[in-house]
Amino acid sequence: MAAKTIDNVAQFLRDAQTYYLATVEGDQPRVRPFGTVLLYGGRLYIQTGKSKDVSKQLARNPKAELCAFKDGVWLRIAGELVNDDDRAVKAAMLEQYPQLQAMYSADDDNTQVLYFRNAAATFSSFTAAPETVNLN
Repeated sequence: MAAKTIDNVAQFLRDAQTYYLATVEGDQPRVRPFGTVLLYGGRLYIQTGKSKDVSKQLARNPKAELCAFKDGVWLRIAGELVNDDDRAVKAAMLEQYPQLQAMYSADDDNTQVLYFRNAAATFSSFTAAPETVNLN
């Protein structure tokens, strides 16, 4: 079996449709559902709004972890989420998720896309050894 790649990571998240992103607020973990994922320029991106608490938490502490589960396999990605204000990335994200265009625009001051840096994505299950993909 071929080694997993960042493409496999993105596809798993798309197929799972929902993943859970954990951040920290002070000494309290915060977890919420997300569903956006974009591969762009070799980076794995997610999207949120700058007005949301999750954005403020990541600005104070960029360390985050997400988890998705599908067909007996779970994926965990741990690393730092870095803001990218490039309009082209925002536009690509919103093109991939047109339902978000009612709330977000590539040209507004709220749309935020973030990519994983210094991150590892690990596929796990009860029936196979874990497989890790570095997302650096």
